[in-house]
Amino acid sequence: MRVLGIGNALVDILIQLENDTVLNYLDYPKGSMQLIDLSKIADVTELIKNIPVIMASGGSAANTIHGLARLGISCGFIGKVGKDELGDFYINDLKEAGVKAYLEQSKTVTGRSYALITPDSERTFATYLGAAVELNAEDLKKSVFSNYEMLHIEGYLVQNPLLIEMAMQIAKKEGLLISLDLASFNVVESNLTFLKKIVPEYVDIVFANEEEARAYTGKTPSDALKELAAQVKIAIVKTGKKGSMIRSGSVETTIQIKPVIAVDTTGAGDQYAAGFLYGYLNHLDFHKCGEIGSTLAASVISTYGARIPEKSWPEIIQKIDRIHQY
Repeated sequence: MRVLGIGNALVDILIQLENDTVLNYLDYPKGSMQLIDLSKIADVTELIKNIPVIMASGGSAANTIHGLARLGISCGFIGKVGKDELGDFYINDLKEAGVKAYLEQSKTVTGRSYALITPDSERTFATYLGAAVELNAEDLKKSVFSNYEMLHIEGYLVQNPLLIEMAMQIAKKEGLLISLDLASFNVVESNLTFLKKIVPEYVDIVFANEEEARAYTGKTPSDALKELAAQVKIAIVKTGKKGSMIRSGSVETTIQIKPVIAVDTTGAGDQYAAGFLYGYLNHLDFHKCGEIGSTLAASVISTYGARIPEKSWPEIIQKIDRIHQY
């Protein structure tokens, strides 16, 4: 099967700092995430101009799509970038990963997320959304959807209800399954009425962490899972170090985490979704789907960034092959 992703197209820029000086100068609380404007971009750029950076095409849905593509699934991604150097980088980075890029371009500069990493492994984010949030319902093309069998959506898009509902309507008319990652508890809280309308109406597979599940249902993870599973075909609730729970109808499966030394938890949920969907698309049982999801999540949290390094994939493929066999 082929999977189409849609989400905020943000270039992830990782900067490893030698100390807290840059954070103190910018007055960013360590571990925080703040939205910034163009003037702040200039400040950050000046402060890090002599520090090596790592860049990747990011955003929640793009991270999941990248993981699926590395596992051999044919993928595409819908988003919006600027007509600038970072926009070109985003397009080329997707293409190099084997992802078909359906990216609209704007006069607004490309969105980016600076991850300022201090020696204690704390990450402080400064995010400029830029062109990413200009993607709108009019940008969606039915002909693109017709090339795929599944649509994966990041929950951040609910802040543009016309866009996300139009994407879901087109997907359903074209016969696509719909996978939704709820993305963030505060986004769920702020858009609860809308989410409670579209989830039972359109969504087949929903991913939520413990906080997002509580924000959606007001219940404990186990009870939240049951409520979500009553609304969709498959519900997944991730509970951090306790693992994850999967439920379809009355069938429930619990998955343990893979023990690793956690360096950076960014992208864990995105890669879990990639692993789970890979298993599902290959007609594996839910336990194996969850095991593959946990394998990818463990790999990404053992390094910096929301992407699994190229060197790690051969070992991951071997682990997945073993999961297939047992």
